[in-house]
Amino acid sequence: MTVGASPQRPVTALKGVGPRQGERLARLGITRVDELLFHLPLRYEDRSRLVPIGEVASGSEALVEGEVEHAEIASGRRRRLVCRIHDRTGSLDLVFFHFYDNQRQALRRGRLVRAFGELRDGSGACQMVHPEWEVISSEQAGHTDGCLTPVYPSTEGLPQASLRRLVARALEQALDGLTELVPDKVLAELGFPSLRDSLSFVHAPPADADARALIESRHPAVRRLAFEELLAHRLSLLKRRAHHQQACPAPGIDGDGRLRRGFRDRLGFALTGAQERVAAEVDADMARAEPMLRLIQGDVGSGKTVVAALAALNAVECGWQAAVMAPTELLAEQHCRSFRDWLAPLGVEIGWLSGRSSAAERRHHRQALADGTTAVAVGTHALFQQDVSFARLGLVIADEQHRFGVHQRLALRDKGEGGGWQPHQLIMTATPIPRTLAMTAYADLDTAVIDELPPGRQPVTTVALPDTRRDEVIERVQAACAAGRQVYWVCTLVEASDELEAEAAEASAQRLAESLPELRIGLVHGRLKANAKESVMTAFEAGELDLLVATTVIEVGVNVPNASLMIIENPERLGLAQLHQLRGRVGRGAAQSSCVLLYHGPLSETARARLAVLRETGDGFRIAQRDLELRGPGELLGTRQTGALNYRIAELTRDKDLLAPVQRHAHALLTSAPEQAKALIARWVGEAERYAQA
Repeated sequence: MTVGASPQRPVTALKGVGPRQGERLARLGITRVDELLFHLPLRYEDRSRLVPIGEVASGSEALVEGEVEHAEIASGRRRRLVCRIHDRTGSLDLVFFHFYDNQRQALRRGRLVRAFGELRDGSGACQMVHPEWEVISSEQAGHTDGCLTPVYPSTEGLPQASLRRLVARALEQALDGLTELVPDKVLAELGFPSLRDSLSFVHAPPADADARALIESRHPAVRRLAFEELLAHRLSLLKRRAHHQQACPAPGIDGDGRLRRGFRDRLGFALTGAQERVAAEVDADMARAEPMLRLIQGDVGSGKTVVAALAALNAVECGWQAAVMAPTELLAEQHCRSFRDWLAPLGVEIGWLSGRSSAAERRHHRQALADGTTAVAVGTHALFQQDVSFARLGLVIADEQHRFGVHQRLALRDKGEGGGWQPHQLIMTATPIPRTLAMTAYADLDTAVIDELPPGRQPVTTVALPDTRRDEVIERVQAACAAGRQVYWVCTLVEASDELEAEAAEASAQRLAESLPELRIGLVHGRLKANAKESVMTAFEAGELDLLVATTVIEVGVNVPNASLMIIENPERLGLAQLHQLRGRVGRGAAQSSCVLLYHGPLSETARARLAVLRETGDGFRIAQRDLELRGPGELLGTRQTGALNYRIAELTRDKDLLAPVQRHAHALLTSAPEQAKALIARWVGEAERYAQA
């Protein structure tokens, strides 16, 4: 089926939409009439009941009507139009700081006015500031249409009343021309209404609608649209995977095991059952001639890097190169040290590329990559720059991939395509991803979970203390260091600014040096040069420093088993997943470890709940699920990764029961009706489909 001509018309074809209004609508992503129909309400206001003015309460929203007593321009700190209205029960003021002369004329004495807005206390009378209002006739007085009123995402110059009028015109002119893209048998199975009925209902709920179900998004009309949106996103990711695997083949990599056996012999410990299982899954993927797309999830300290090293050695055994990409200099440096310590004794050449390498170093490493001398390259974004080429790139390992833009990973993958193949991809994350998010954001990847920690790892005891008890915490630091242990002191700020974070860390380091003069204290932050940062970290790892004051640059990639205490200042400013990652820097040795969350009170209820989660559990998946509920997928994964996860109506936590049928029907639809699948993606994903090639 094809979409009718009417819905596809430019939005400027609607009455009342001129060039300027068209520009405003375009800012909302609305350029066609049908896009107005899919511009769905954020929420609803209950304007079905008129509230007597004498009964309104400050802080609530209400629909009122009354007769205008007067409308006057009041002077003072800000010039404003104040219109007093009254009914038989009382009076209130409508206040406008932005107004026009014709507005004052419309609100003249004796007119009947209906207004909706939030009530607040004013001088002498309750007031509504910038309410929605209209002049009504005596015949309209006392009567409402009984409907819930939708509130839409908007932009400057486009008031809600205008949006509602435009949506109403689109419903009238274009609704019948929309194509039903979800098969009838699927709708029947799930008990969902048609697209036409659903859109009509959510934009203009009838008088007898279940208001609570609609407001809470439990109504079948809302759920049906959420299902279609989730289905479209799932289809987009499946198309991404199909494109990736069909673009060109990957090398079938199945080494003889000689390097991997040597690596295991040198480790000095046995892999956990979970590591063995995931390593076997990776080997099976790499042996196939289609590109591996595998995500390895593992909590902090679960041993993901060892599995990655085994995969890299598998590639090297077959004459292929591997690239290990990390989002920060610190994490990349940690990986480089680990891979050199593990692989160099086996005769494997390790290369290093970062944005801070000297010109001579870059030339040397680029040449070694290009001629195949370097078998495993480790680095940051510098790995995928245009002047870097590989002789035989067979495997890309991306750590904490959600911190990269998707195009950056694509650029590194493309390094292998010149020879008619593309490399396998292995993605690692220590940010546990709730199942609901993994089923959506990473639907194009095969997921493996390392759900077992190495034996001997101690759980970290976590406490939350107000910063008024800082002196007690400093005494605790002193005691830990006196016992031969090492300590992290992490500083955070509201603004994401290296400069400000550096200042905060420097000030904390200075205060701690004054309080603890006997301790050897180091300082690491984002503004330090790479060699200075590496020097401090090396000294801390070697036990030459007792206390490391740092910003969140140490969140990942730092491994000091002797560190048994971490202090995190202002933890209320960070997300749960990031706090969990920071806490994972301790508890890596045999000693009992602790984390102190030194907060600045008073805490909000949300902040208190978040810190309670960290005190109660060390399970990264439980923490991540709570983080998803509190902050949403964009915050949890990073906005660059979630361009396609800005849902208009679906909500992952609320709609998680829809994900299983979405999975089931997406595969069937993509196979049996690819044009319908394409139309669904265009309808809901639209511009975000540009990510589909990643």
